[in-house]
Amino acid sequence: MTHIRKAVFPVAGLGTRFLPATKSVPKEMLPLVDRPLIQYAVDEARQAGIEEFIFVTAAGKGALEDYFDTAAALEQRLAKNGKKDALATLEQTRMPEGTLSFVRQDQPRGLGHAVKLARRAVGDEPFAVLLPDDVIRAPRGALAQMVEAHAQTGGHMVATMNVPRAKTSSYGVLDVDSENGKIAKARGMVEKPRPEVAPSTLAVIGRYILQPSIFDRLAVQGPGAGGELQLTDAINADVADAGVCGFRFAGQRFDCGSVQGFVQATTQFALDRAELSGEYAEFLNGLQAGLQQAA
Repeated sequence: MTHIRKAVFPVAGLGTRFLPATKSVPKEMLPLVDRPLIQYAVDEARQAGIEEFIFVTAAGKGALEDYFDTAAALEQRLAKNGKKDALATLEQTRMPEGTLSFVRQDQPRGLGHAVKLARRAVGDEPFAVLLPDDVIRAPRGALAQMVEAHAQTGGHMVATMNVPRAKTSSYGVLDVDSENGKIAKARGMVEKPRPEVAPSTLAVIGRYILQPSIFDRLAVQGPGAGGELQLTDAINADVADAGVCGFRFAGQRFDCGSVQGFVQATTQFALDRAELSGEYAEFLNGLQAGLQQAA
């Protein structure tokens, strides 16, 4: 079994769908209930045994870097005022010294370009990629599930979920060769195919386990869809040598890169919290009753 020690977090995007909020706040720092999106991704990576965290950032993302740093003045003030619960909450944001690294991307040039920039930090070993926009609600983290499955398959692995055929044009879609339980061996992937020509309804979402050979592919890969360096193209170019499998994770995925998905996730995660769910559920029930009466 190969231990996956490192994870890359591409967080250089502009977050234009959340303007004006993201004019001054990185999208990854938007709070989902009371934790920023990036915290959910980092916690999932920790649960999967990740030891080193590589953030591909951009100008204006200083708040993200500061978030994982020690807030000495705040902690001293909380300790002085006896705020033990608040101090314990801050512990969740503390990362062991030397486990974080930051790589700057001068401008968004595609997911493949962001991953390519992490080559020196990753080195010559398999690694994970997590897109914080995709928040996955699951008893056991999706990446932990993938790491276990990857120990049996090797190669490249992508997280997948079934979507309605009408929505395949919004995703990368697996071209399936064979299936065995939750694992689908693929011939490759097709980026945002029209529904009538989509090779399957298995959509790729933002979790990957990649072999280091992907960096050689990215180094020679030309621009793809949208004029950007596409990770999908590099994986396809490496299928014959490394292979690629899709993994159907157990859990519920929210697209928090969209306002609609972010609002839905906020509602679900709030209802999951014992201290919030009762009163919040009553509020939602009241809203629904009012809508029914208005109809």
